[in-house]
Amino acid sequence: MKVTKFMFVLLTVLLVPALGVTPAVWAADSIKVGEVQTYSKLASFTHPYRNGWQLALEEINNAGGVMGKKIEVISRDDQGKPGEAVKVAEELVNKDKVALLMGSFFSNVGLAVTDFAGRNKVLYIAAEPLSDALVWAKGNRYTFRLRPSTYMQAAMLAVDAAKNPAKRWATIAPNYAYGKDAVASFKKVLKAKRPDVEFVAEQWPALFKINAGAEIQALADAKPEAVYNVTFGSDLAKFVREGELRGFFKNVFMVSLLSGEPEYLDPLKEEAPEGWLVTGYPWYDIKTPAHTKFVAAYQKKFNDYPRTGSVVGYNTMYSVYHLLKKAGTTDTEKMVDTMEGLTFESIVGPVSYRKIDHQSTMGAYVGYTALKDGKGVMVDWKYADGIDYLPSDTEVMKLRPQ
Repeated sequence: MKVTKFMFVLLTVLLVPALGVTPAVWAADSIKVGEVQTYSKLASFTHPYRNGWQLALEEINNAGGVMGKKIEVISRDDQGKPGEAVKVAEELVNKDKVALLMGSFFSNVGLAVTDFAGRNKVLYIAAEPLSDALVWAKGNRYTFRLRPSTYMQAAMLAVDAAKNPAKRWATIAPNYAYGKDAVASFKKVLKAKRPDVEFVAEQWPALFKINAGAEIQALADAKPEAVYNVTFGSDLAKFVREGELRGFFKNVFMVSLLSGEPEYLDPLKEEAPEGWLVTGYPWYDIKTPAHTKFVAAYQKKFNDYPRTGSVVGYNTMYSVYHLLKKAGTTDTEKMVDTMEGLTFESIVGPVSYRKIDHQSTMGAYVGYTALKDGKGVMVDWKYADGIDYLPSDTEVMKLRPQ
């Protein structure tokens, strides 16, 4: 019996590193964090996102963790389904006994986890879901969001788009919460800046089921001078190729949400559009010390360059770290109180979670697309600080339930 137990222990010691699991992850004195994400879909974003939080987690734990403990992340795939997300969130909280939840990509999934967090009084740091409702109409005490919201990024584009003389605008966006919010926010800010503009067409293709030829034709029939595009992923690729084939973009000013992000721009290669006003991530040109250090560490660990998802994952994990460090406890109510106003220096600049609506002030990069060495890049870009693109406190109070 003694020999058997010895052999079991020996095999465990040998197999654990081989499986990529460190003893720290199994430590009884770790702080458990539940992570819910759509890894089985849209891997171009979610896999770099995972790389980002894993790099941050490694840095944090190698430096001693927080509150004298290591942080352990228990990750679950939500399959891009709200019901599945709630199911795994329940398991993480009730079975795995996590201290808090983080993650999510799709807006409908994020809203489902937001509702779960509110009903069950569980702290949830939403990494990516961009729907405005997450922190406003359906926001609650227990939900916070890192990524700049749909309104914020749409406003960043609208401010610059207003400088273009175009008056006749059309829009195209996926027909779900994120797309609808993106169009409504852009129209609101652009009309405030340019009361003379008119929107002559709106196209609403189903997410990842776009009939690009029909959509381009419908837009062309409206004869717009400018188009605001919210498609992404495979829908964006089809839209770009069909538009180029038909010569649609030649005389139209294009404004496109997220299209400067490597996740969506890089796959287009030499087909990447030129001269589009976009939000994105020009990682190759950002030379601040903090970002340069991040890129070097990321490339060393993964032998790859970072994407927008990498930054979101990295900053999400550091949000958890700074929260725990400041709160000094895993008591939910005290963590929530700490999150309201939590501020830290991130790799893209200062980030603060606002008390009024739990939206972070993380910004985004705004610039124009161009071709360089056979691939799409961002040029003439700037970092738009999120704090400058949020509605007034009075407006937020009207939007958020009290």
